[in-house]
Amino acid sequence: MSAPATTIAVIAFDGISPFHLSVPCLVFGDRRALGLPPFELLVCAAERGVLRSSAGYGIVAPYSLRALARADIIIVPTWRDIDEAPPPALLAALRRAHRRGVRIVGLCLGAFVLAAAGLLDGRRATTHWNWAAQMAARYPAVQVDAEVLYLDEGTVVTSAGVAAGLDCCLHLLRQMCGAEAANRLARWLVVAPHRQGGQAQFIEQPLPETRADDRLARVLEWAARHLDQPHSIDALAERAAMSRRTFTRHVLKATGTSVLQWLLNQRLARAQRLLETTGRAVETIAREAGFGSALSLRQHFRTAFHTTPSAYRAAFHDSVRAKV
Repeated sequence: MSAPATTIAVIAFDGISPFHLSVPCLVFGDRRALGLPPFELLVCAAERGVLRSSAGYGIVAPYSLRALARADIIIVPTWRDIDEAPPPALLAALRRAHRRGVRIVGLCLGAFVLAAAGLLDGRRATTHWNWAAQMAARYPAVQVDAEVLYLDEGTVVTSAGVAAGLDCCLHLLRQMCGAEAANRLARWLVVAPHRQGGQAQFIEQPLPETRADDRLARVLEWAARHLDQPHSIDALAERAAMSRRTFTRHVLKATGTSVLQWLLNQRLARAQRLLETTGRAVETIAREAGFGSALSLRQHFRTAFHTTPSAYRAAFHDSVRAKV
């Protein structure tokens, strides 16, 4: 028997950006043709009738805020104006859902709505870098981090602006359905399969533009294909024909993170994929992903995902096929 579909409620409103509304709908719409489990997607609004979009055309939300009572996850994809207070009915509905244990997600300026509801007090949160200072000043109880793509605080999740909302939704999908399912959808959407939440919002140079950048891309691609081997910064810099300092600067500029953190992220992603798609022993996976030992893999896995490799495999190995 198939598991019950997870219900995802997305908040629409008058003046909403169609792009922001489309992001969670792209990720959590009907993707069974890709082998993903079904989600029940509810687009809800406090207003009645046709909603004017920021692009000038109308949008009809099929559900009112009453539908939030049956949601497992509620996503506020943005907000129309940081100086406009969200409707009291919406704030009250979010607070009720949060008390029930529903996960509340604020993408981009949607984080302002979560903050207005008091759901971010005492927590770390992010939003679009251009409005982070205003958020910090208006909600001093919120620990605003303007540097990251998204922040997962368990029952509340916030993301930076625009495309970072897609990274955040893929992160949620990854948690629910596993890395392979999220990667499959990312390939279909033609986006990067996984960007860690701690990666910088603003990457000065995401694509190679010079010969040095091209060398860097080739070295990182090579390292990702040979994760089972030990990689020192000096050795990778030498392969790129750069000094250590120049190499580390270029990696940060291109990926938004340090060399060692980039390597760790790649190794964790490889371990997740092998746990999901193979029956190999944890010790073997640890070696193939470059952790050296099962103990090292377990330590890093628990730090990153708050679970063990064995528990992760039990949750996600062949889980997509089982749910469809």
